[in-house]
Amino acid sequence: MFNLGAAGNETKDGNVGTHKTAPATRAMPKVASTGQSLGATIEGLDLAKPQFSEALDLILRALGQYGVVRFPRQQLSTRQFADFSARFGMLEINVANTYQAPGIPEVMILSNIVQNGKPIGLADAGQGWHTDMSYSKVIAFANVLYGVKIPQRDGRPLGATEFSNMHAAYDELPVDLRERVEGMTVLHDFNKFWEMMRREKGSPRPPLTEAQRQAKPPVSHPIFLTHPLTRRKVLYANPGYSVRINELPQKESDEVLEFLFAHQLKPEFRYAFHWQEGDVLMWDDIGTIHNAVADYGPDEHRLIKRCQVMASMYYGEQ
Repeated sequence: MFNLGAAGNETKDGNVGTHKTAPATRAMPKVASTGQSLGATIEGLDLAKPQFSEALDLILRALGQYGVVRFPRQQLSTRQFADFSARFGMLEINVANTYQAPGIPEVMILSNIVQNGKPIGLADAGQGWHTDMSYSKVIAFANVLYGVKIPQRDGRPLGATEFSNMHAAYDELPVDLRERVEGMTVLHDFNKFWEMMRREKGSPRPPLTEAQRQAKPPVSHPIFLTHPLTRRKVLYANPGYSVRINELPQKESDEVLEFLFAHQLKPEFRYAFHWQEGDVLMWDDIGTIHNAVADYGPDEHRLIKRCQVMASMYYGEQ
Protein backbone atom coordinates (compact mmCIF):
# COMPACT_ATOMS: atom_id res chain seq x y z
CA MET A 1 0.00 0.00 0.00
CA PHE A 2 1.43 3.39 -0.95
CA ASN A 3 1.54 6.14 1.67
CA LEU A 4 -1.28 8.59 1.06
CA GLY A 5 -0.67 10.58 4.22
CA ALA A 6 2.44 12.53 3.27
CA ALA A 7 1.12 14.68 0.44
CA GLY A 8 0.55 18.38 0.94
CA ASN A 9 -2.98 19.71 0.46
CA GLU A 10 -4.45 23.14 0.23
CA THR A 11 -6.32 24.23 3.34
CA LYS A 12 -9.32 26.56 3.44
CA ASP A 13 -7.06 29.57 3.99
CA GLY A 14 -5.03 28.65 0.92
CA ASN A 15 -1.97 27.34 2.76
CA VAL A 16 -0.42 24.00 2.02
CA GLY A 17 -0.07 21.61 4.95
CA THR A 18 1.13 18.11 5.62
CA HIS A 19 -1.34 15.59 6.96
CA LYS A 20 -0.19 13.72 10.01
CA THR A 21 -1.33 10.42 11.40
CA ALA A 22 -4.74 10.70 13.05
CA PRO A 23 -4.78 10.75 16.86
CA ALA A 24 -5.80 7.48 18.47
CA THR A 25 -8.99 9.11 19.73
CA ARG A 26 -10.19 10.09 16.27
CA ALA A 27 -13.35 8.18 15.32
CA MET A 28 -12.82 6.11 12.20
CA PRO A 29 -15.50 6.09 9.51
CA LYS A 30 -17.86 3.15 9.26
CA VAL A 31 -18.20 0.92 6.20
CA ALA A 32 -21.55 -0.77 5.47
CA SER A 33 -21.86 -3.26 2.62
CA THR A 34 -24.92 -3.38 0.36
CA GLY A 35 -24.86 -7.17 0.68
CA GLN A 36 -24.84 -7.43 -3.12
CA SER A 37 -22.10 -8.30 -5.59
CA LEU A 38 -20.74 -4.76 -5.28
CA GLY A 39 -21.26 -1.63 -3.23
CA ALA A 40 -20.71 -0.12 0.22
CA THR A 41 -21.41 3.16 2.02
CA ILE A 42 -18.75 4.91 4.10
CA GLU A 43 -20.27 7.11 6.82
CA GLY A 44 -18.44 9.64 8.96
CA LEU A 45 -16.22 11.42 6.43
CA ASP A 46 -16.44 15.07 5.38
CA LEU A 47 -14.63 15.07 2.06
CA ALA A 48 -14.35 18.87 2.10
CA LYS A 49 -11.72 18.47 4.82
CA PRO A 50 -8.24 17.00 4.37
CA GLN A 51 -8.30 13.26 5.04
CA PHE A 52 -5.87 11.49 7.36
CA SER A 53 -3.85 8.60 5.98
CA GLU A 54 -5.84 6.04 7.99
CA ALA A 55 -9.10 7.18 6.35
CA LEU A 56 -7.54 7.11 2.89
CA ASP A 57 -6.22 3.60 3.47
CA LEU A 58 -9.68 2.53 4.65
CA ILE A 59 -11.21 3.95 1.46
CA LEU A 60 -8.76 1.96 -0.68
CA ARG A 61 -9.46 -1.23 1.24
CA ALA A 62 -13.20 -0.70 0.80
CA LEU A 63 -12.73 0.05 -2.89
CA GLY A 64 -10.84 -3.20 -3.38
CA GLN A 65 -13.36 -5.23 -1.38
CA TYR A 66 -16.62 -3.69 -2.60
CA GLY A 67 -15.73 -2.10 -5.96
CA VAL A 68 -18.20 0.80 -5.57
CA VAL A 69 -18.11 3.13 -2.56
CA ARG A 70 -20.63 5.85 -1.63
CA PHE A 71 -19.95 8.89 0.59
CA PRO A 72 -23.35 10.42 1.41
CA ARG A 73 -24.33 13.99 2.29
CA GLN A 74 -21.25 15.81 0.96
CA GLN A 75 -20.99 19.55 0.31
CA LEU A 76 -17.96 20.26 -1.86
CA SER A 77 -16.61 23.07 -3.95
CA THR A 78 -15.21 22.02 -7.30
CA ARG A 79 -11.69 22.57 -5.96
CA GLN A 80 -12.35 20.44 -2.88
CA PHE A 81 -13.80 17.69 -5.05
CA ALA A 82 -10.75 17.68 -7.33
CA ASP A 83 -8.36 17.73 -4.37
CA PHE A 84 -10.04 14.72 -2.77
CA SER A 85 -9.97 12.79 -6.05
CA ALA A 86 -6.29 13.61 -6.62
CA ARG A 87 -5.30 11.88 -3.36
CA PHE A 88 -5.73 8.56 -5.20
CA GLY A 89 -3.63 9.27 -8.30
CA MET A 90 -3.10 11.49 -11.31
CA LEU A 91 -6.28 13.04 -12.70
CA GLU A 92 -6.95 12.75 -16.42
CA ILE A 93 -8.14 15.58 -18.68
CA ASN A 94 -10.71 14.08 -21.05
CA VAL A 95 -9.64 13.70 -24.68
CA ALA A 96 -12.74 15.57 -25.90
CA ASN A 97 -11.54 18.73 -24.05
CA THR A 98 -15.09 19.94 -23.55
CA TYR A 99 -17.40 20.64 -20.60
CA GLN A 100 -14.58 21.22 -18.15
CA ALA A 101 -15.06 23.09 -14.88
CA PRO A 102 -13.74 26.65 -15.24
CA GLY A 103 -10.09 26.72 -14.25
CA ILE A 104 -10.09 23.03 -13.23
CA PRO A 105 -9.98 20.99 -16.46
CA GLU A 106 -9.59 17.72 -14.51
CA VAL A 107 -13.25 18.06 -13.47
CA MET A 108 -15.72 17.23 -16.24
CA ILE A 109 -19.35 18.31 -16.08
CA LEU A 110 -22.01 15.71 -16.88
CA SER A 111 -25.38 17.40 -17.31
CA ASN A 112 -28.46 17.80 -19.50
CA ILE A 113 -28.98 21.40 -18.35
CA VAL A 114 -29.02 24.04 -21.07
CA GLN A 115 -28.30 27.67 -20.18
CA ASN A 116 -28.58 30.55 -22.65
CA GLY A 117 -29.10 28.04 -25.42
CA LYS A 118 -25.92 26.09 -24.68
CA PRO A 119 -25.45 22.80 -22.77
CA ILE A 120 -23.36 23.19 -19.62
CA GLY A 121 -22.18 19.56 -19.68
CA LEU A 122 -22.07 16.30 -21.57
CA ALA A 123 -25.66 15.05 -21.52
CA ASP A 124 -25.20 11.45 -22.64
CA ALA A 125 -22.04 10.29 -20.89
CA GLY A 126 -21.59 6.59 -20.26
CA GLN A 127 -24.83 5.26 -21.73
CA GLY A 128 -23.62 1.78 -22.56
CA TRP A 129 -21.60 -0.90 -20.76
CA HIS A 130 -17.90 -0.02 -20.60
CA THR A 131 -15.01 0.83 -18.33
CA ASP A 132 -13.41 4.22 -18.68
CA MET A 133 -9.99 4.62 -20.26
CA SER A 134 -9.51 1.01 -21.39
CA TYR A 135 -8.72 2.72 -24.73
CA SER A 136 -5.74 4.51 -23.16
CA LYS A 137 -2.12 3.34 -22.91
CA VAL A 138 -2.33 4.09 -19.20
CA ILE A 139 -5.66 2.74 -17.95
CA ALA A 140 -7.94 4.22 -15.29
CA PHE A 141 -7.84 3.26 -11.64
CA ALA A 142 -11.08 4.83 -10.40
CA ASN A 143 -13.90 7.23 -11.17
CA VAL A 144 -15.03 9.78 -8.61
CA LEU A 145 -18.41 11.45 -9.24
CA TYR A 146 -20.25 14.09 -7.20
CA GLY A 147 -24.04 14.26 -7.51
CA VAL A 148 -24.99 17.95 -7.37
CA LYS A 149 -28.48 17.71 -8.90
CA ILE A 150 -30.32 14.41 -9.30
CA PRO A 151 -33.65 14.17 -11.18
CA GLN A 152 -36.62 12.59 -9.45
CA ARG A 153 -40.04 11.45 -10.58
CA ASP A 154 -42.81 10.55 -8.13
CA GLY A 155 -40.27 10.67 -5.32
CA ARG A 156 -37.96 8.18 -7.04
CA PRO A 157 -34.43 9.13 -8.15
CA LEU A 158 -33.67 8.72 -11.83
CA GLY A 159 -30.40 8.19 -13.68
CA ALA A 160 -29.03 5.16 -11.82
CA THR A 161 -25.52 3.91 -12.51
CA GLU A 162 -25.27 0.15 -13.04
CA PHE A 163 -22.16 -1.91 -12.33
CA SER A 164 -20.93 -5.44 -12.95
CA ASN A 165 -18.21 -7.26 -11.01
CA MET A 166 -15.21 -8.33 -13.10
CA HIS A 167 -13.59 -10.30 -10.27
CA ALA A 168 -16.69 -12.51 -10.28
CA ALA A 169 -16.79 -12.58 -14.08
CA TYR A 170 -13.24 -13.95 -14.18
CA ASP A 171 -13.85 -16.45 -11.40
CA GLU A 172 -16.94 -17.85 -13.12
CA LEU A 173 -15.49 -18.20 -16.62
CA PRO A 174 -15.53 -21.74 -18.02
CA VAL A 175 -12.15 -23.23 -17.15
CA ASP A 176 -11.41 -24.33 -20.71
CA LEU A 177 -12.05 -20.83 -22.09
CA ARG A 178 -10.04 -19.18 -19.32
CA GLU A 179 -7.06 -21.42 -20.06
CA ARG A 180 -7.46 -20.95 -23.80
CA VAL A 181 -7.25 -17.14 -23.76
CA GLU A 182 -4.80 -16.78 -20.85
CA GLY A 183 -1.93 -14.53 -21.96
CA MET A 184 -3.87 -13.03 -24.88
CA THR A 185 -4.51 -9.33 -25.42
CA VAL A 186 -7.57 -7.29 -26.38
CA LEU A 187 -7.61 -4.25 -28.67
CA HIS A 188 -9.60 -1.29 -27.31
CA ASP A 189 -10.78 1.63 -29.47
CA PHE A 190 -12.18 4.93 -28.14
CA ASN A 191 -14.05 5.51 -31.41
CA LYS A 192 -16.15 2.33 -30.98
CA PHE A 193 -18.12 3.72 -28.04
CA TRP A 194 -18.27 7.25 -29.48
CA GLU A 195 -19.77 6.03 -32.75
CA MET A 196 -22.16 3.66 -30.91
CA MET A 197 -23.55 6.67 -29.06
CA ARG A 198 -24.05 8.53 -32.34
CA ARG A 199 -25.51 5.53 -34.21
CA GLU A 200 -27.67 3.81 -31.58
CA LYS A 201 -28.46 6.45 -28.97
CA GLY A 202 -29.09 9.40 -31.27
CA SER A 203 -26.35 11.40 -29.59
CA PRO A 204 -25.79 14.92 -30.94
CA ARG A 205 -22.05 14.58 -30.32
CA PRO A 206 -20.11 15.18 -33.56
CA PRO A 207 -17.72 12.60 -35.04
CA LEU A 208 -14.26 12.63 -33.51
CA THR A 209 -11.86 14.92 -35.30
CA GLU A 210 -8.70 13.50 -36.79
CA ALA A 211 -6.74 15.18 -34.00
CA GLN A 212 -8.91 13.50 -31.38
CA ARG A 213 -8.51 10.12 -33.10
CA GLN A 214 -4.74 10.55 -33.18
CA ALA A 215 -4.72 11.52 -29.51
CA LYS A 216 -6.40 8.21 -28.61
CA PRO A 217 -5.43 5.53 -31.15
CA PRO A 218 -6.48 1.91 -30.47
CA VAL A 219 -4.38 0.18 -27.79
CA SER A 220 -4.05 -3.37 -26.47
CA HIS A 221 -4.19 -4.68 -22.90
CA PRO A 222 -4.05 -8.19 -21.40
CA ILE A 223 -7.43 -9.88 -21.37
CA PHE A 224 -6.86 -10.71 -17.68
CA LEU A 225 -5.27 -8.21 -15.30
CA THR A 226 -4.07 -8.72 -11.74
CA HIS A 227 -5.93 -6.15 -9.68
CA PRO A 228 -3.55 -3.82 -7.80
CA LEU A 229 -5.63 -3.78 -4.60
CA THR A 230 -6.93 -7.35 -4.35
CA ARG A 231 -4.08 -9.14 -6.19
CA ARG A 232 -6.77 -11.27 -7.82
CA LYS A 233 -7.37 -11.60 -11.55
CA VAL A 234 -10.15 -9.72 -13.33
CA LEU A 235 -11.64 -9.92 -16.81
CA TYR A 236 -10.43 -6.77 -18.57
CA ALA A 237 -12.64 -6.49 -21.65
CA ASN A 238 -15.86 -4.54 -22.15
CA PRO A 239 -18.59 -4.07 -24.78
CA GLY A 240 -17.93 -0.34 -25.08
CA TYR A 241 -14.33 -0.30 -26.26
CA SER A 242 -13.06 -3.85 -26.89
CA VAL A 243 -12.93 -4.66 -30.61
CA ARG A 244 -10.92 -7.88 -30.97
CA ILE A 245 -8.68 -10.46 -29.34
CA ASN A 246 -5.41 -9.95 -31.17
CA GLU A 247 -4.15 -13.52 -31.07
CA LEU A 248 -7.31 -15.08 -32.57
CA PRO A 249 -8.64 -15.03 -36.13
CA GLN A 250 -11.31 -12.34 -36.57
CA LYS A 251 -14.28 -14.74 -36.64
CA GLU A 252 -13.09 -16.62 -33.57
CA SER A 253 -12.33 -13.35 -31.80
CA ASP A 254 -15.83 -12.06 -32.52
CA GLU A 255 -17.37 -15.25 -31.12
CA VAL A 256 -15.31 -15.19 -27.93
CA LEU A 257 -15.95 -11.49 -27.31
CA GLU A 258 -19.67 -12.00 -27.86
CA PHE A 259 -19.63 -14.72 -25.20
CA LEU A 260 -17.55 -12.62 -22.80
CA PHE A 261 -19.81 -9.57 -23.18
CA ALA A 262 -22.87 -11.66 -22.32
CA HIS A 263 -21.09 -13.52 -19.51
CA GLN A 264 -19.87 -10.38 -17.73
CA LEU A 265 -23.42 -9.03 -17.46
CA LYS A 266 -24.95 -11.98 -15.64
CA PRO A 267 -27.51 -10.74 -13.08
CA GLU A 268 -25.58 -12.20 -10.14
CA PHE A 269 -22.57 -9.99 -10.96
CA ARG A 270 -24.57 -6.74 -11.13
CA TYR A 271 -25.45 -3.87 -8.81
CA ALA A 272 -27.49 -0.70 -9.47
CA PHE A 273 -26.67 2.49 -7.58
CA HIS A 274 -29.49 5.03 -7.14
CA TRP A 275 -28.21 8.55 -6.66
CA GLN A 276 -29.12 11.09 -4.01
CA GLU A 277 -28.03 14.72 -4.09
CA GLY A 278 -24.80 15.17 -2.17
CA ASP A 279 -23.54 11.65 -2.93
CA VAL A 280 -19.91 11.20 -3.89
CA LEU A 281 -19.51 7.86 -5.62
CA MET A 282 -16.12 6.26 -6.20
CA TRP A 283 -15.72 3.11 -8.21
CA ASP A 284 -12.97 0.79 -9.33
CA ASP A 285 -12.40 0.96 -13.09
CA ILE A 286 -10.26 -2.19 -13.20
CA GLY A 287 -12.58 -4.56 -11.35
CA THR A 288 -15.94 -3.27 -12.64
CA ILE A 289 -17.70 -2.16 -15.79
CA HIS A 290 -20.58 0.31 -15.68
CA ASN A 291 -23.54 1.80 -17.53
CA ALA A 292 -25.41 5.09 -17.05
CA VAL A 293 -29.20 4.63 -17.14
CA ALA A 294 -30.83 7.42 -19.16
CA ASP A 295 -34.41 7.17 -17.85
CA TYR A 296 -34.95 10.92 -17.38
CA GLY A 297 -36.13 13.57 -19.82
CA PRO A 298 -34.53 16.83 -20.95
CA ASP A 299 -36.58 18.79 -18.40
CA GLU A 300 -35.57 16.48 -15.54
CA HIS A 301 -32.27 18.09 -14.76
CA ARG A 302 -29.13 16.23 -13.76
CA LEU A 303 -25.75 17.71 -12.80
CA ILE A 304 -22.79 15.55 -11.82
CA LYS A 305 -19.10 16.45 -11.54
CA ARG A 306 -16.58 13.79 -12.54
CA CYS A 307 -12.89 13.10 -11.97
CA GLN A 308 -10.95 10.27 -13.57
CA VAL A 309 -8.10 8.82 -11.49
CA MET A 310 -5.48 7.15 -13.65
CA ALA A 311 -3.69 3.91 -12.73
CA SER A 312 -0.22 5.25 -13.51
CA MET A 313 1.09 4.42 -10.02
CA TYR A 314 0.08 0.78 -10.54
CA TYR A 315 0.62 0.14 -14.25
CA GLY A 316 2.82 1.71 -16.90
CA GLU A 317 1.85 2.04 -20.51
CA GLN A 318 0.58 -1.29 -21.80
